Amino acid sequence: MQLKVPPVAVFLIAMLLLYAGATVLPQFNLSFPGQAFIAMLFVVAAILPGGQAVLAFVKNKTTVNPTTPDRATTLVTDGFYRLSRNPMYLGLLCLLLALAVFYGTLTALIIVPAFIWYMTEFQIKPEEDALRRIFGADYSSYQKRVRRWI
Repeated sequence: MQLKVPPVAVFLIAMLLLYAGATVLPQFNLSFPGQAFIAMLFVVAAILPGGQAVLAFVKNKTTVNPTTPDRATTLVTDGFYRLSRNPMYLGLLCLLLALAVFYGTLTALIIVPAFIWYMTEFQIKPEEDALRRIFGADYSSYQKRVRRWI
């Protein structure tokens, strides 16, 4: 199975929508003390799980390409995968939240949930179907133990 839209493209579209919301609808922007600091905390929260997840895939010699989940050779369940079945997507979500806070745009209240919905329906669920076919009961057991996002 090959998924059509790479998650990074979905992330870039969401990022552009946040930017557009911040510039086209400035009346929906907020400014508050510590805004840049909080945005940086979200960046750190993005890098830790996302980076560790990529390294875990490389270490286990399995595909990092999210458009071809049927090429997975190893079920990775350690590191951040003990806390989330999708730490790479969680990292992208944290980057979106960092941008939303940095811009101070309330349009994030629509864009961020839309990103989560789209990624869940059109990326994560098809990946889960592929992983269930490949890894069977091991993946089903993993799904019961670990939440999809956090």
